[in-house]
Amino acid sequence: MCTACGKNLAAVNCYRNGQVHYRSRCDSCIRKGRKKKPAVPRWKRAGYKKKVVCDRCGFKFRLQSQSLVFHIDGNLNNTNFTNLRTVCLNCVAEIIHSEVEWKPGDLAPDM
Repeated sequence: MCTACGKNLAAVNCYRNGQVHYRSRCDSCIRKGRKKKPAVPRWKRAGYKKKVVCDRCGFKFRLQSQSLVFHIDGNLNNTNFTNLRTVCLNCVAEIIHSEVEWKPGDLAPDM
C-alpha cells in the first residue's frame, strides 16, 4: 500500500534475484508530489497531550509549537506520564546547556 494516501497499491520499482521490490508511494502520489505522512510520536501514541503551560517555569503557550515534550530519564521508549514533561523553548535551551539528562521526545511537526 502507498504510504502517502494509504489507498492505492505502491508501484513496482524493480525485480532483483526473483523478488519484486516496491516503491513507497503509488504512481498517482508520485506524480502529484505527495509525501509520506510523518510518524506519530511515541508520547502521542501513549495518550500524552502537551500542556498549556511549561512544567519548568510556568510560561503559558499561545501556540503549541512553542513547546516540546521531554523524557526525564532520557529513555525515549519510557512513555509513562510521570516521565514526560511539556517544556517551553526557553527552558529547552537551559536544559540542553545544563547537566540534566532530559531528552526531547520524538519530534514531529505540530498541526
